[in-house]
Amino acid sequence: MVNEQYRLWCERATIDADLIAELKSIEGNNEAINDAFYKDLEFGTGGLRGVIGAGTNRMNVYTVGKATQGLAAYVNSVTENGKVAIAYDSRIKSDVFARDAAAILAANGIKVYIYKELMPTPMLSYAVRHLKCDAGIVVTASHNPSKYNGYKAYGNDGCQLGLEAADYVLSIMNSVDIFDGVKRVDFDEALADGKIEYIGEDVIEAYLSNVQKQRVHTETDMSKLNVVYTPLHGSGNKPVRSILSKIGATNVTVVPEQELPDGNFPTAPYPNPEIRQAFECALKLAETVKPDLLLATDPDADRVGIAVPNGEEYRLFTGNEVGALLLEYILKGRKENGTLPENPVAVKTIVTTDVCCKIAADYGCELRDVLTGFKFIGEQIGNLEAAGEEDRYIFGFEESYGYLAGGYVRDKDAVVAAMLICEMVAYYKSQGLSLVQVLSDLYDKYGYYYCSQKSFTCEGQAGMKQIAGIMESLATNPPAEIGGLTVARFDNLNKSESLDIASGKISAIDLPKSNVLGFYFEDGSSLIVRPSGTEPKIKLYLSAVGATDAEALSERETLETAGTKLLGF
Repeated sequence: MVNEQYRLWCERATIDADLIAELKSIEGNNEAINDAFYKDLEFGTGGLRGVIGAGTNRMNVYTVGKATQGLAAYVNSVTENGKVAIAYDSRIKSDVFARDAAAILAANGIKVYIYKELMPTPMLSYAVRHLKCDAGIVVTASHNPSKYNGYKAYGNDGCQLGLEAADYVLSIMNSVDIFDGVKRVDFDEALADGKIEYIGEDVIEAYLSNVQKQRVHTETDMSKLNVVYTPLHGSGNKPVRSILSKIGATNVTVVPEQELPDGNFPTAPYPNPEIRQAFECALKLAETVKPDLLLATDPDADRVGIAVPNGEEYRLFTGNEVGALLLEYILKGRKENGTLPENPVAVKTIVTTDVCCKIAADYGCELRDVLTGFKFIGEQIGNLEAAGEEDRYIFGFEESYGYLAGGYVRDKDAVVAAMLICEMVAYYKSQGLSLVQVLSDLYDKYGYYYCSQKSFTCEGQAGMKQIAGIMESLATNPPAEIGGLTVARFDNLNKSESLDIASGKISAIDLPKSNVLGFYFEDGSSLIVRPSGTEPKIKLYLSAVGATDAEALSERETLETAGTKLLGF
């Protein structure tokens, strides 16, 4: 079967010269052929993500085309005269895949709105809602290495496609011939005919205006803030600099080596603001610029990481720390200036720090926990909107450096997060406080919550089986003790069940079923295990709680060691 597919592709895959060359280069290499063809690239609520190249298990014009034909069928099944918005980032082939998707949609009678140049993922979410589209596409693999690309599909609410819609798209994909079943027209002809239309500057300005409305302390003098910013060769460069300029933060130095788009990411092999390596160029520049803040956005500008001075060094903050600081800053600031709504709502994912529970309680804010994935935060905003209570939503965030204030989009947004972080740092600076001091005060008040995440890569067919085996073993035989800590509660979200270890009582969990296992200890610490939805990895989320800095650090180290052993690595 695999070799038959390979031979078929050698005959039929003629659109892209790069694919022709790659197919020839792997001739006789059974391992390479098997990896490229042993399965179809999976389409789920996160869309597609995979290595760029030839084969059914790769990102290319044919797998993207098949997915787009499925999305076109979905749009045509729910509406006549459908409309779809498209954006793309700086990754290799992103513009090619975006234009091809537009040509396929146009061939299926769907009006297409596409950005003229690379744009952040949140600006796609905004365009879907602003232009009243029925769906959206953004071509990106977020913060993955350069060999990856991806395809995220969105619904008319600006959230990533829901399960029912994704299943429909998949059902069509499974019935469509990858070569003969996909309709295409010429992109330039469709553009001339008005079937495809470029998204105008008015939409970009409307988005930025909505971002600016999320400010908390508008009186803060931003001109005194000194910022070093890196877009990591991605799409954040123009919108982030634009919004900072609009709020008066004009003293911004962009890392020159990482300013321009480049899908090869030559200075950041892992363009992920969660890791220190992505900050190396910015940290080097900081030696001479001496900024108050370092900002880094990932290639599709939905995540942002920061570092701030701490003595002679720069301290990198985790996503949990920034999320907790922003939540407290927004709640406190909006209470002070009278803009905090009655019964405010914040939303976080289940793997995000629980210190936020205490912060929210102090301000009478309802804090909702949702499954991992920002679309679930977006759904909560949609639920509030449907009830006529959208103004209650103030902030949503996840530990993986994703934040959103305001409901103008339904995905994490590094542009608004960068703006609020800059404002927050400038505000505290005007009071003679560093962000390190503010975080220390927060921990002194609420307790030390030290979180970390470890990922273990398991690539290929064998890796998929390994991950499935680990999850099955833990679900079937959950340990009663991990690293010397007694498990008080075990949550199996595959069954939406929670087991109280002491009593043996099983209760229902009010969350959708998901491949997630959670171990919760008597002292409030936790260990959560889940496979990544977008990468060949199994992830370990750790949260250690202590009365002191040293106590929390020690427990986190214990959990990291024990958790790694638990997964067999």
